[in-house]
Amino acid sequence: MRGLSLQGVLTPEDKALLLSLQLNTRRMSAGEVLWHEDADADLFCVVKEGWAYSYRNLENGSKQILKFYLPGDIIGMRDFGFSRRLAGVAMINEGVVCPFSYQQLLELFGSSALAVGIMATAVRQQALLTERLVYLGRHAAHERLAHFLYELYLRLKRIGAVEDNGFFIPISQEQMGDALGLSPVHVSRTFTILRKEGLVVRHRQHITLPNPEALAQLIKFDASYIDESLPSALSELSIVSRASGNRRGPGMRTTAD
Repeated sequence: MRGLSLQGVLTPEDKALLLSLQLNTRRMSAGEVLWHEDADADLFCVVKEGWAYSYRNLENGSKQILKFYLPGDIIGMRDFGFSRRLAGVAMINEGVVCPFSYQQLLELFGSSALAVGIMATAVRQQALLTERLVYLGRHAAHERLAHFLYELYLRLKRIGAVEDNGFFIPISQEQMGDALGLSPVHVSRTFTILRKEGLVVRHRQHITLPNPEALAQLIKFDASYIDESLPSALSELSIVSRASGNRRGPGMRTTAD
């Protein structure tokens, strides 16, 4: 709800629809698989607690992690329009997810503000993958890790999970390596480099960025794909559509009805 509110003003009805998605909760254990690659695509999930990740299993037995999901993220949007899952999804730590159906998603689309917000969220998820691809192919190990950590810092900051430039990160070195194309040993060495430069302090599962701006400057981080607000034309369209819907006469119906 907090994330979609950044894309536009939500009415009480919009918020009620979002809250309805968490009526059926499912507690998950660390490492538990939500669904496997190529399984039937019939549900989405909202992460209520904990972290999750999507992945592809490679022919050599290794794994490529595609995306990390934080509390409030919607899982499964990339599968919309496909009958089979494009990637597997598993929990990183213990948590709670809220499955919801295609029908419930379509009900959200009955609100112009929610429809615009969800589409914007899906597009931003694709932008995260694009940025990862750029850094995997064109940057050194310390730049990949620095970009990854600063991106997480901004995403966690958006949901109020950063305090004094520090945040909890349950991701193992192996999982970071699977996301960044590095071995766990290389990840460890790269953390050491960033620590010696005074940019990153790691204590077990807690990361502190003593000077986030300096870290961002190191990699020339462009935060527009995370923080950029909706174009004014889309925001205005959402408002106009809502106002038009509110003016419907008693005999008029819309698809949402």
